[in-house]
Amino acid sequence: MTTDNPSPLVPKLRFPEFRDDPPWSAPLLSDLYDFKRTNTLSRDKLNYETGTIRNIHYGDIHTRFKPLFQVREERVPYINPDSSVNEIDDDALCQEGDIVLADASEDLNDVGKAIEVVSLGGERVVAGTHTILGTRRGNVPVVGFSGQLFQCAAVRAGIKKEAHGSKVYGISAKRIAAVPIPIPPTVAEQAKIADCLGSLDDLIAAAGQKLEALRQHKQGLLLQLFPQPGETVPKLRFPEFRDDPPWSAPLLSDLYDFKRTNTLSRDKLNYETGTIRNIHYGDIHTRFKPLFQVREERVPYINPDSSVNEIDDDALCQEGDIVLADASEDLNDVGKAIEVVSLGGERVVAGTHTILGTRRGNVPVVGFSGQLFQCAAVRAGIKKEAHGSKVYGISAKRIAAVPIPIPPTVAEQAKIADCLGSLDDLIAAAGQKLEALRQHKQGLLRLFPSLDGR
Repeated sequence: MTTDNPSPLVPKLRFPEFRDDPPWSAPLLSDLYDFKRTNTLSRDKLNYETGTIRNIHYGDIHTRFKPLFQVREERVPYINPDSSVNEIDDDALCQEGDIVLADASEDLNDVGKAIEVVSLGGERVVAGTHTILGTRRGNVPVVGFSGQLFQCAAVRAGIKKEAHGSKVYGISAKRIAAVPIPIPPTVAEQAKIADCLGSLDDLIAAAGQKLEALRQHKQGLLLQLFPQPGETVPKLRFPEFRDDPPWSAPLLSDLYDFKRTNTLSRDKLNYETGTIRNIHYGDIHTRFKPLFQVREERVPYINPDSSVNEIDDDALCQEGDIVLADASEDLNDVGKAIEVVSLGGERVVAGTHTILGTRRGNVPVVGFSGQLFQCAAVRAGIKKEAHGSKVYGISAKRIAAVPIPIPPTVAEQAKIADCLGSLDDLIAAAGQKLEALRQHKQGLLRLFPSLDGR
């Protein structure tokens, strides 16, 4: 590949055998594709068990389907047998090489998100509600190219420019037809790009499957290494502890005292400078790992002008503390917790909408509670104490009454913590590999030229 200064329609990266080829062209989408009829069937007209025609729903384009769409590798619903399938003629069926775009989204960056049908596997497939279906006028672009093309910056910018709306963004076939599409001058270059990026997609898929397998393994161990609600002995116990007494179930308040937290909003925090870092409940929900190590997370500082003198040493987090988010729109997320296992010499406090618990002694051992608060028994107890309708909440007083299953010895606690902590390390490494591959893919999308000369 070369990184020579490109002209507007020559990509920044180009394979050596195509360096002397002419620049790319930029026909309109309507020059390459004709638009076909789609249906308006809602989810209640679809099922996953039986039928003769499969249906591509726009919601699945947004959430599940890969850009290179292979029917046999995706979970694609059937149209219910009683839903007038006779009204769908062969002309409305998808063909390999078609593109299917979602025509609406609440996120401008997602409107017009596309898949390319690269393999039908002998199935009859149609495009459903809120989709735009385009079929190639000839054999260009080659199959496998457009699924990559519709991820590149030039096409995404063109689609966003043609989208309209405010709270919900939409795009019509007429408007998307006017989007310019960068195309290499030869089928050979299209195929080379498709093969390169397709191979990388296979690596990404494999890495994603490995990560998911590790996560499922972790969930399985959480079910077995901790007693289920109402039980006192886990299904799986390490050999050296099988003759030990049953676990106990003290209340959370028997193990932890609750400390003061602050109410600082996001605008009182920054990521550049300060002396005290602040754990925000939103980051517990979205980013922080259950075993919280300050130096491995992106933790904001309290702004220097935000009365940090009001925070005394007694309010600072200690290693072994738990910090719980006290509110969520999702009942399954209320009371989501992290355990502070490493402060790295930093001064850290718990912020708005959090509950901070500090151990009364040296039990549970550091590293155990981050796992414990993911187990079914504790989650069930927290959900039982939560209250609310649209937004669920839990107070320190209510969470104090949650029973906490604890092994009888520090040695068993440490063994469980070490086992699950080692698995967390594998999960983190697999996640980093997956993210590195995704970033590499983003870099290789420079195989497509910009249409604005940059």
